Amino acid sequence: MRHRLAKSLIRDKALPMTNGYDSGRLNLPFTGICTFAKKPYVEDWGSLDADAAILGAPFDAGTQWRSGARFGPRSVREASTLFSFGHDGAYDHEDDATYLGSDVTIVDMGDADIIHTDTIRSHANIEKGVRAALDAGALPVVIGGDHSVNIPCIEAFEGQDPFHILQIDAHLDFVDVRHGVTRGHGNPMRRAAEKGYVTGLTQVGIRNVSSTAREGYEAARSMGSDIISVRQARDMGVQALAKRIPMGERLYVTIDIDAFCPSIAPGTGTPSHGGFLYYEVLELLQAVANQNEIVGIDLVEVAPDYDPTGSTSILAAQLLMNFLGFIFHARKMS
Repeated sequence: MRHRLAKSLIRDKALPMTNGYDSGRLNLPFTGICTFAKKPYVEDWGSLDADAAILGAPFDAGTQWRSGARFGPRSVREASTLFSFGHDGAYDHEDDATYLGSDVTIVDMGDADIIHTDTIRSHANIEKGVRAALDAGALPVVIGGDHSVNIPCIEAFEGQDPFHILQIDAHLDFVDVRHGVTRGHGNPMRRAAEKGYVTGLTQVGIRNVSSTAREGYEAARSMGSDIISVRQARDMGVQALAKRIPMGERLYVTIDIDAFCPSIAPGTGTPSHGGFLYYEVLELLQAVANQNEIVGIDLVEVAPDYDPTGSTSILAAQLLMNFLGFIFHARKMS
């Protein structure tokens, strides 16, 4: 009898299991399942109904040195829970705007299936996920994985209207073929430039010792690339930099975390000193969200085991959350 009474008292004191920030579970960031920003998980890709859909692409067999980016999607998702306190959007006092309110729906598709040792099948599974998001009218947001996952992301857009690509990266990634490899993490921008529906590339942050030889730079420029280093970007300023991107064009944005200085983003396989700081990239993303229609995003090369502090994953999650906020706020204002 005492046992049943004690259980009844505990049950009566428990919070009701209903949704709602004020009336339901407190649902702190460290509780629950780690979907991106604790958004709903949709396993059936045929039933997607959202403004943005998050897809993990945990593939890193395209790396040429340190692997580990296969754990990027899981780590970025976990870090993203830091920004999931349940408030109705995020108010930015500098912009006097509320971002990602209840009018924006985001879902997590989970991960594309990865077949170990099989790049082609793994990439095909990533492409399938991106196509599912596009078919549902959702903005595809892919978390890698190494930068080779951009190849199937861009291939998923075949049959869509043309678009420009903004690459934010330390490396040009414009290798054509090296020892038979055409789909590694040094190839994605070359593969993208070959697509008839890609109108051009703006490659920002490229610096110092790169993944591409001189002929790669010459090929990139001949195929329509505008290549801008970190120092050149700083000299011209964010607004002038944004104007280098064709105004009003549909825009796909690919972000390699090694675009940032390893002093704030050490958790990557190919760190390169002299990179961007947070606000330099954030302000560029806000500018392009206001001047272009963003049609897709990928963020790649987070390798969490090289950063025991977790700050690289937090940076990636925070950048994506803010960028999504800018995109949907701009759409609402247009």
